[in-house]
Amino acid sequence: MQNVNNTLEQKARSLLPTQRIALLGGFALLMMVIFMTINLGSNLTYILWHRGSILLTMLVVGFAASVSTVLFQSVTHNRILTPSIMGFEALFILIQTLIIFFCPITTQFWLFSLIKFSLETVLLVGFSVVLYRWLFALVHFNINMVLMVGIILGTLFRSASALLQRLLDPNEFSVLQSRIFATFTRAAPELIIMSLVIIVIISIIIWRKRYQFDVLSLGRNQAINLGVNYSQAVTTTLLLVSILVAISTALVGPLTFLGLIVANIAYLITGSHQHRYILPIAFLLSVIALVGGQLILEYGLNMAGSLSVVLEFIGGILFIYLILKRL
Repeated sequence: MQNVNNTLEQKARSLLPTQRIALLGGFALLMMVIFMTINLGSNLTYILWHRGSILLTMLVVGFAASVSTVLFQSVTHNRILTPSIMGFEALFILIQTLIIFFCPITTQFWLFSLIKFSLETVLLVGFSVVLYRWLFALVHFNINMVLMVGIILGTLFRSASALLQRLLDPNEFSVLQSRIFATFTRAAPELIIMSLVIIVIISIIIWRKRYQFDVLSLGRNQAINLGVNYSQAVTTTLLLVSILVAISTALVGPLTFLGLIVANIAYLITGSHQHRYILPIAFLLSVIALVGGQLILEYGLNMAGSLSVVLEFIGGILFIYLILKRL
């Protein structure tokens, strides 16, 4: 693994950051073209519409996972942590469990509707607002204390979900299982469009603050000395991260390690600590991972597995490696 890292770093130094972005962008575009055109049947309208929906879902999720992880790691100054550690995904699973537990299956016709998507997003973002705004003021903007509370709340949500899941009958539990595992093929078009609009707005905000993220990554004291309102900047950044995670999780389900994978690879090949380079490269890597992985699974392995499961497996190995590397 160390040899691979050294090779990536050496190749990164031989290219300018903009050249790396252009190279990855071309490769990502190639993956998308192949995905949209491979094995086209006779019903082109349906096939292109279906694949286009999946591709847009991957783009939204890839952007949300990669950008949220990079920003979260910049604020926490730790390349092992991901936004999922704050309990967002555990809260999502709890919400799904409560819906299945209290609503009969026969009345759950709205499970994939815009109302449910909006409700889940609002609850996840509302949770982050309460956690960040109130808790930050309470602990005097101690990021480590906020992380610890997030981990504890995540454990609480998982325990409550496990208790309720034990009380479900097999049919209800099977419905729940289909909701708490990430999949890119079930999102409704109106949800994708709504998510895409929100992502575009957030991307504009993040791009305008890209230099501020460079300062925040230096640490609290350095950021304050450089004239940054640290408490406001950190709170705003974490709220943007929360919205991105909420949209991704509500759209396709929990993806714990996708952001961890692409963010750490982006650090290796970017050759710069500037977010104007790291963010685009991380996004392009996530697009390549999602679209390329779907192509391999669907046409190379005949759907022998699930893309989310493969990504979680690889991400888990990377997570263990990063922890062992720090010991």
